[in-house]
Amino acid sequence: MPLPSLGRIRGNSKSSNVRQQPEELPPDTELESYLAALAPEADVETTASGRRFGNSEVYQLRLALIANEQLRELAAHRQTSPQALAQEWVMERLSWEAQQLRFPQR
Repeated sequence: MPLPSLGRIRGNSKSSNVRQQPEELPPDTELESYLAALAPEADVETTASGRRFGNSEVYQLRLALIANEQLRELAAHRQTSPQALAQEWVMERLSWEAQQLRFPQR
């Protein structure tokens, strides 16, 4: 069984060596419309400045090595990531603080 040629076109005429250009297809307006509908109106999801992502803001949190290790251990114990656990704690504390402002305890 003969093997196919891997790169050379057989033939004596020069026209057989010329590659044919693919035909230009008309633009797919339906696809463009669909993609435009999916795209956000403004590019708010960016971390170029390191500060904003979507409708949220990014904060860096520096922890002492011992605190960082404790956070990692607790997150592993709860089968989550340290970032998710820290975010959960911050959200819970913010909720608690807001409630204390509305209904102060004496």
